Amino acid sequence: MSGRLIGVGTGPGDPELLTLKAVRALQSADVVAHFAKRGNESNARAIVAAHLRADVMELPLLYPVTTEIPRHDPAYRTAIAAFYEDAARAVEAHLRAGRTVAVLSEGDPLFYGSYMHLHARLAPHYPADVVAGVTAMSGCWSAVGLPIAQGDDVLTVLPGTLPEAELVRRFADSQACVVMKVGRNLARIRRALAEAGRLADAVFVERGTMEAMVAMPLAEKPDDRAAYFSIVLVAGWEARP
Repeated sequence: MSGRLIGVGTGPGDPELLTLKAVRALQSADVVAHFAKRGNESNARAIVAAHLRADVMELPLLYPVTTEIPRHDPAYRTAIAAFYEDAARAVEAHLRAGRTVAVLSEGDPLFYGSYMHLHARLAPHYPADVVAGVTAMSGCWSAVGLPIAQGDDVLTVLPGTLPEAELVRRFADSQACVVMKVGRNLARIRRALAEAGRLADAVFVERGTMEAMVAMPLAEKPDDRAAYFSIVLVAGWEARP
């Protein structure tokens, strides 16, 4: 007897952006697994809380490290690799028992989502489905009403963790850009945009689609502080408002 694995995209933060298919998956699941930083509540769980059955089993998957160690540090890579192996084993125990396990993922499960690390380990061995979610970038550009790309515009998605010189090159080569993983990288992102001549096109969005959303032209932001849930949008469409 084998259970089923379901990666469930919860969307960018607004509970109303959760899809009908995601709700059905949650209501059919025997187990709901959710990622969180140790000591913190799961943001993905908070998004779907109203749709969880009272009798559902929950499986918290708690990161041992997040930003405390640089991601290129061997200690970080060792810790995070061990974490995903342990998380996969914890989920697999339920699959072997014949249970359906829904693993929550903010945004879309296969777009910078932690779920993909479980999918790569478990999907070859168990029935698996993925429920697409509204991505952070589409949620943010819709929330601020920013046309992002049209016609032959090239849209590039960049992690803000890239070296500054690489960011400059990418900003210069693309009409429209989205920068993920902003956080403590905002100062470097701002400098790279300025060097590429794109700072005037950039919009900073923090906690997009959520009640506490903040948005402004990046050039007008008075500091380089950015919450974890931050994104920078660089529109390619010349007729943007």
